[in-house]
Amino acid sequence: MTTPDFNPIPSSILTIRFQDCDPFNHLNNGRYVDYFLNAREDHLLTHYGIDIYGIAREVGVSWVVSTSQIAYLRPAFLMERVVVESQLIAYSPKHVQVEMRMWDAARKVLKSVCWMEFVHFDLRQNKVNAHDATYMALFERVHQPVPEAVFMERVAALKAGRP
Repeated sequence: MTTPDFNPIPSSILTIRFQDCDPFNHLNNGRYVDYFLNAREDHLLTHYGIDIYGIAREVGVSWVVSTSQIAYLRPAFLMERVVVESQLIAYSPKHVQVEMRMWDAARKVLKSVCWMEFVHFDLRQNKVNAHDATYMALFERVHQPVPEAVFMERVAALKAGRP
């Protein structure tokens, strides 16, 4: 399941596109989620060898967003290059929680922070499903917890420059 590119905190460089911006040339607030999810899907495939769409087709299970929280700290501008990082901050037999951060290209300006929780879901039986031992072992390996248990406390810590 893992690949040579294994990294517990992978990142991607993305370009903010015209169709995703508001009239002020800022990334539209609704589109941040798309950028975060697209980056995380790429991270799963590239760094952990997890093709969530292949698994859904072949095995009939996937992960569905159950909750999300997002803080918009600084605007991302049209055609700006940004860095999106993601990390697994918590997991259980049926859930995973991921933190994703969007930075400017130099990783000096934090633009947005997002926490998303995903439930492992059996698409064929239409119900929540427990992760198998292989996934639990991978989660143990990539788990990068953060000290804060409350989202806004985490945002404040990141804004203050604490990892």
